[in-house]
Amino acid sequence: MTTSLEILTPMVYKHFMRKLPFKERSLLFAPMEGVTDEPYRIAIERAFPEWDYLCTDFLRVPTVGSFSTQKIIGHYGEKVLSTPELRKKTGFQILTSYRAQTKEMVSRLNSIEEIEHLDLNLGCPSKKVNAHKGGAYLLSEMDELREIIKIIRENFKRTFTVKIRIGYKNTDRFLDSLKLFEDEGVEAITIHGRTRDQLYRGLANWDYIKQAVKSVNIPIIGNGDVWTVHDIDRMFDYCECDSIMLGRGALKTPWLASLYYQNKDSLDDLDDYTLLEARKTFIQNYFDELEREYKKEENQNIRILNRFKSFSRYLFDDFENPEQLRSSFLRANSLDHFKDLLYGI
Repeated sequence: MTTSLEILTPMVYKHFMRKLPFKERSLLFAPMEGVTDEPYRIAIERAFPEWDYLCTDFLRVPTVGSFSTQKIIGHYGEKVLSTPELRKKTGFQILTSYRAQTKEMVSRLNSIEEIEHLDLNLGCPSKKVNAHKGGAYLLSEMDELREIIKIIRENFKRTFTVKIRIGYKNTDRFLDSLKLFEDEGVEAITIHGRTRDQLYRGLANWDYIKQAVKSVNIPIIGNGDVWTVHDIDRMFDYCECDSIMLGRGALKTPWLASLYYQNKDSLDDLDDYTLLEARKTFIQNYFDELEREYKKEENQNIRILNRFKSFSRYLFDDFENPEQLRSSFLRANSLDHFKDLLYGI
């Protein structure tokens, strides 16, 4: 006997079964180690609220030793946890390995009912992380990967997603990994279109994202080399993915979601001059909000200055003489000096 679900087309079925905390065709600010802590996320939400969703950087699941529920809450952010508007836009990412205390960590996460969404990092290309058999390494060990996915799915009762690369050294197990996630109850897969060994070299291969959309009945989120508003449209059109996650593109243009949504119906009218003038305005707002949040946490301007310098890597690429401009910010000898340069661009 044919059930009502069996007669649905794959795209309709995918929509019918969708269980994610953000709408379709959302723009997601990627979790990034050393970047997306609570102050940063709060500053981004206040400066550029058009981002549909944010995520913590990964919390590493320890192999030995103890950890507390308070550490989990601190990583997520106490203000985020207690603010429904922030909480509904914030996922929690972990990084684990086969011998780590995954069940214990996930059970504690599950006990914090306000945390609705758990994401597993299977894309980190860090040599140190992979040496400890975590991140993208697990894409090369299907038995270990399946066991970890089972543990998380059995112990976390709300939305569970994964973020992957298209492979570790090669893409031989790409389709097998997609099927594994679908079979074990993962509710969405974010795919960065490079293998681990590619790091960030060359161009992200969106063909794999497109292939994944056609291969499984769970939402696919595209990631990799989305730098502009036009790239957003191109990825949606070419890959037909559920949503898009931006990492380095979001660091280069933290206001990219604002720019996209505010000009969605007239993207072809955005000339280089308009974009550059917008960048000058947005970049000042960006650092103003970051300073406001960091000063609640830090009592030393030099630490805030060092964070600001770390965010300057991509920000000035579209300016005239970007290397010279970037160098001047990196040489700033005080927070006030940095801000003077900022308001002089």
